[in-house]
Amino acid sequence: MTRLYAGAALIAVAALLGGTYWMIQSIQQSDVFAECRGGTVGGGAIGGPMTLVNGDGQTVTDAEIFTKPSLVYFGYTFCPDVCPMDNARNAEAIDILEETGFDVQPVFISIDPARDTPEVVRDFAANLHPKMIGLTGSDDQIKAAAQAYKAYSKKQDSTDEFYLVDHSTFTYLVLPGHGFVEFFKREDTASDMAARTACFVSKSGS
Repeated sequence: MTRLYAGAALIAVAALLGGTYWMIQSIQQSDVFAECRGGTVGGGAIGGPMTLVNGDGQTVTDAEIFTKPSLVYFGYTFCPDVCPMDNARNAEAIDILEETGFDVQPVFISIDPARDTPEVVRDFAANLHPKMIGLTGSDDQIKAAAQAYKAYSKKQDSTDEFYLVDHSTFTYLVLPGHGFVEFFKREDTASDMAARTACFVSKSGS
């Protein structure tokens, strides 16, 4: 009887492993970007429609923003260190991609619309890279965009205009026709970002 139970258990384990393998294979086969991914994105869908204001004061939609592959970062221009460093790295990744024949644009979306006027984000973006698009908007527009990309931000308590804003530091890869496809962490280097982005762009045909 013991052998019978043991045999049944082995069959059950084998079936479970086989089912898991089949599921993984099916997901990979249905995901054209599987070999490009650096990890798994959890927590539901990321990305979606948005309406923001560009550096010229014009209202633009996501369809007008993401006309080419884009590396998107949510931050603020008064950020003392993290935002300039992250966006400089993103700009470096853009240059590496351009050298290898990939046309990708960096996008900076402010989470601090009270101080980041269209002119401010325009100048901030221009100082970092000629291709960079700076975007801001109303409180509601910024909130909607940040929620769509699950980007966290919280203004610190302050009695003056020199307040800081806590925020997440992911960079999002968005492709025309596909939307959000990948994110990059702070520890990812410009070279790593360029290599993975090139993989996604190549697979997408963008």
